[in-house]
Parts: sequence; C-alpha cells; structure tokens
Amino acid sequence: MMSEYVDNLRTRVRHFVALDSASSPSPGTPGEGRGEGLLSPPEQKDPHPNPLPEYREREPEGIALTPCRAIPREGDCRSSNSLPLPVLRERAGVRVPFAATKNQRPSPQPPQPSPGVPGEGERRSAARNKSDTLIGSQATLTRRAVLAGILAACAAPFCPELCRADELLPKHIDARAQKAIKAGLEYLAKSQSQDGNWASSQDGITYPTVMTALAGMAFLAHGDTPSRGAYADNIHRAELYCIGNARPSGLITSPQEADSRSMYGHGFSLLFLASVYGMETDQRTRDTLKKVIANAIQLTARGQSAYGGWTYIPGGGDEGSVTVTQMQGLRAASNAGFTVPKGTVEGAVKYLERCKTPEGGIEYSLGSGTGPRLPISAAAIATLYNAGEYDSKLAESCLQYVWKQFNGQNGGWAVQTGHDFYTQLYASQAFYQAGDKYWDAYFPGTRDGLLKMQQPDGSWVEGGIGPVFGTSIGLIILQLPYKFLPIYQR
Repeated sequence: MMSEYVDNLRTRVRHFVALDSASSPSPGTPGEGRGEGLLSPPEQKDPHPNPLPEYREREPEGIALTPCRAIPREGDCRSSNSLPLPVLRERAGVRVPFAATKNQRPSPQPPQPSPGVPGEGERRSAARNKSDTLIGSQATLTRRAVLAGILAACAAPFCPELCRADELLPKHIDARAQKAIKAGLEYLAKSQSQDGNWASSQDGITYPTVMTALAGMAFLAHGDTPSRGAYADNIHRAELYCIGNARPSGLITSPQEADSRSMYGHGFSLLFLASVYGMETDQRTRDTLKKVIANAIQLTARGQSAYGGWTYIPGGGDEGSVTVTQMQGLRAASNAGFTVPKGTVEGAVKYLERCKTPEGGIEYSLGSGTGPRLPISAAAIATLYNAGEYDSKLAESCLQYVWKQFNGQNGGWAVQTGHDFYTQLYASQAFYQAGDKYWDAYFPGTRDGLLKMQQPDGSWVEGGIGPVFGTSIGLIILQLPYKFLPIYQR
C-alpha cells in the first residue's frame, strides 16, 4: 500500500540520518559521545535471543523424550506472561550454552600509543579531532540534504487526494473489516497461554495442536513473522509449541490428540510450520524446523492408505476431511522448498477423483454412499488448486457444485452445513483462487456476515468447537485479500 510505502521510506531515511549523526562527533566538544540525540535510532535488540536448542533425535528406550523448548537467557523479556527463567530452563531439558572459560583465547588488546615528546600527542589529537568534527558536520549535512531530497522525490507522486485509506486497502476491505481484524487478533493474542497454545478454551484444550496451528496461520495472514510485527511473539511461541510436540516418528501431535485425531493436528501443524519456515531468521530454529518438517512429510507419506487418502490416525484408513488437510500441508512444504514425494500427491488426487459423486461433489469417504458433502467438496477445490490441478475436471465440477449450493442459499454466510466455519474456510480459498467472478460475488456477503457475528471481545464462536477455531478461521477469511501467505494466493 502506498501509505505504508511512504511511511517505511520516511522511517528508513530517518534511520540513515541518525546513523550519519552517530558516525561523527557532535559539533560540540571534540570527541564527545556519539549518536546521543533525538535522531538516534533506538537500540536494536534481537526480539528472540537464543530461541531454540538443537532438535534431539530419539532417546534410548525407557527414557522420556523432553519436548523441545526455548532456552531463555538473562534479560530475555519476550513476553510478560513468560515463566521464571529457572523454570523455563528446567522445562527445556537441555544444556545451557557454555560461558566463557579460561581456555578461551584472550581478547586482543588495543595498540598502545608510541612514546613521543610530552604533550605533543595531546596537541595533535585535539587538532585532528577539531578538523574531523568540522569535516564530519559538513558531510553529515550534505548526506541529510541528499536523503531529504530522495524522500521528497519518492513521496511527490503520492498526493494527499490519492492517499485516502479506502483507496489503499485491498478490494472489499473497508474500515469496518480492519477494525474486526484488529479485534480478532487481539483476542487471540491475549488468550494465548504461556506455553504457546490456547488452553483457555475448550477447543484449545481438546485439540491443542490444531488450534495453535490455525491461530498461527491467522497471525501470519496479518503479515507478521516470528521476529517482526505486533504479533511476532505470539507466532514464535506457537511455533515452539508445535515443534515441541513433534515426535521422533515425524508425527506432530499432543498427548490429548494422539490416540484419536492425531492426523488433524499433524496436517495443520505441517501447514503452519512450513508457512513460517521461510520467515524464520534464526539459523538454529531454521535447522530444527527443517528436520521437523522433513520428518513430518515422511510420516504423512507413510500414513497414506492404499487408496491414497488419510484418516484420523496414521495408516488407519481414509476419509475426505483429513485427506485435504494433509494435501494442503504437503503443498505448503513444497512451497517452502522441501521435497514432497510425487506419488503421495498423485495418490491423494486420485483418491478425491474416486470420491466424486454424480452431482459433481465429493462424498465423505470412498464407498461411503453418503452423497456429496459441501464442506469436503469446497476443501477439495482449494487443495486441488494447491496440488497444481488448476485445469482439473474434478476441480471444475466441484467448483460448479459448491457455487450452486452457495447461490441456492443466497450466498455469503447464509449457507448452513452444520460445519459452517470449516466450510467457509475452504470455500473462501476456492472462490478466491477461482478468480474475481466468484470472489466478488462471494466475499462481500461473507465479510458482512462475519462482522455481524463477531463477539464484543473480538472472537467468533463456532458452536460445535469453540472460539479459537472460529476466530482463527474468521481472521484467515477476512485477510485473504492481503495476499501475505503463498498457500492462500492465486
């Protein structure tokens, strides 16, 4: 957006000017403190120092594997909700980086001035400092003038009448939608627990990895990363929580989900971690993420059924909703540069083709005889596009079936399926990727429906599951036009 462009440019110019001020002595006393003025930028600190220990492989039988956590250092105030430092270190279960020892190489000492005539060095130093101060001041003023000219030239095309907020927002996004997005994000940020999940609500307790991954995607859709943005800390903690639930087998799941619906959490966590991988700037964390994602891909491939689908536990069968979740996670991993077995993706596409009904939609599972299911049919469109099947006859038939259902129920949020938020999550992606013809007819009504349903605390409540699920999906839908996440883009 143009306003953000201009603001960023102003910020960078001020920063460069401040650096110029800091690079030369002040015009006062020669050699006086550097960069101590109103133009000096604030001290830049790494928001997440030493974020993650090395990922550990399987331990010997009989020894419990400690979840991977961050090792905070003294002075690390990442969150006001953080546990005390000794507690976090004890929970991390790993060795704290070593301190300096006597075997370390001594730091080089600055060279000593050579002896000379008493008083001569001081006189030369004072003269040199005075000269440097005058030259430095002139150079600084020249650089400031140049930078100011650059700013003026770049900002000139953006006249005030062209910088109205409504013209800078994505299509169909207005001030009301912005306010709703902000309130929803604040709700998720405030309700996140110390460990990075959302244990404050029933859905967060029952499906912790699913809700953590979905909430993380909502923050990423806002344009934030683990190290930048208003919700960087929330993303970082969600990232560590999902990593901490990665098992040596490659399965990403919590103890609460392990015995019943582990593949849901696994698929959504793979989607989130693969999406955040390219944004992670800390090398140790990236190395850990790389191993976790690679193992998760292999677990997904091994857990595929003979017919090409997946079900709630690895290798336990197949059904549509879990299948589309795995397909989207694999696509996000491919976008991040990971190798995904071609046969796995092809098998999943064939599975959806086998589940096609005469109406053009997708049934719940192969051979179930339940007829087309709108939620799974909508999800199939999005995941087929994710798999690169843009010209697929199956994708086209599903699109026409889903579009007919939405038009028949007046479109927007009026569609009632019993799984409304789940349906809208994938229908919004399908219509957005299908093009403006569908998006322009779909999104305004859905946006208005979401705004009406938002609670005073900023949440959206999905009756069958809970507020974290509803709020995360509502935010993902409203932020699709911002195009921050490759997995959701056209």
